[in-house]
Amino acid sequence: MINNNKDRFTIKEGDRTMKAVVTMGNGGYDMLQYIDVPIPTIDEGEVLVKVLAAGVNNTEINTRLGWYSDKVTASTANLASIDNEMADAAEKGDGGWNEATPFPFIQGTDCCGEVVEVKDKENEHLIGKRVIIQPCVRHMGYDSYENIWMASDFDGAFAQYVKIPAKDCYEVNCDWTDAELGTIPCSYGTAENMVNRAGVKAGDRVLVAGASGGVGSAVVQLAKRRGAYVIGIAEGDFKVELVKSFGADEIVVYGKDTLETLGEQAVDVIVDNVAGPNFPQMMKVLRRGGKYVSSGAIAGPIVSLDMRDFYLKDITLIGCTGWDEPVFGNVISAIENGDIKPALAKTFPLENIVEAQKEFGLKKHVGKFVLIPNHNE
Repeated sequence: MINNNKDRFTIKEGDRTMKAVVTMGNGGYDMLQYIDVPIPTIDEGEVLVKVLAAGVNNTEINTRLGWYSDKVTASTANLASIDNEMADAAEKGDGGWNEATPFPFIQGTDCCGEVVEVKDKENEHLIGKRVIIQPCVRHMGYDSYENIWMASDFDGAFAQYVKIPAKDCYEVNCDWTDAELGTIPCSYGTAENMVNRAGVKAGDRVLVAGASGGVGSAVVQLAKRRGAYVIGIAEGDFKVELVKSFGADEIVVYGKDTLETLGEQAVDVIVDNVAGPNFPQMMKVLRRGGKYVSSGAIAGPIVSLDMRDFYLKDITLIGCTGWDEPVFGNVISAIENGDIKPALAKTFPLENIVEAQKEFGLKKHVGKFVLIPNHNE
């Protein structure tokens, strides 16, 4: 699935075309071009999905900027101050998740859509079905941690159409809107993967950093679904109340000393996609035998670890990128059983992606921004 043909966006005579946002390379918003490109041609085992809604995530912005390079050390909030680091990452080509980012390509990790074409007879039952796409592909099987991602390693959903292996299309039966379903794949899949891999169970005390974000609000709901007592870290009255509405039992107001507020050895599991300077406090707050799980580091990827906290307390550190086999099925069940609710902040037309990403960067919203393609163009 990894893109290797940079000419695939050249329109040839007879091509069916679509509108898409093509990310041309590492850099600023000028790298996002809303243009006509050929509709993808599907191969065996693949389906063509008409994109109805596509969520906006940190990862698309970080990939465009080259933040995943080990040369970048600042938080995602301070990217404007690390232009030299990002330029170096772009030159070295190591700013992506796996191999060099396959520029130019189409980003968009979240997709709710309708299957409109299939290649194989056994997938004909998917025609006309509303689906959400599992963006994490374990292409070497679940016995290997190797993984590739839609919108990081191959073209994604910031377009009118996207192609994907049929096995990664999940039909979902619910009364949610397309935009609401467009909030789900990346955030809720990532959240369920962390909750699942940490083995969260009934009675566990779970601390969620960044509880008002897309992943954080999903973790709150999915941990509550397992019967945990959930403590969320959030800032501002509006965000605090919304995090409570997602089921948090307790709130630590962002900016207050987490260790002073909760005390030492207060929680069994910490789900932290924030990291940064507060990481040492997290190690103190964890109980003996506790688990710290993360799939991000928006406050800064370089942290200070006192090894004595780690080994004397028998703490388990769990990194999560590749999703485990039951994860996305669990998310679908949670939707269809009414165990979770969508966290939709705002929608934008696909062509207004720059406006959406700029507002996203202000971090004043709760939940997800979603882009809606115009299929009448």
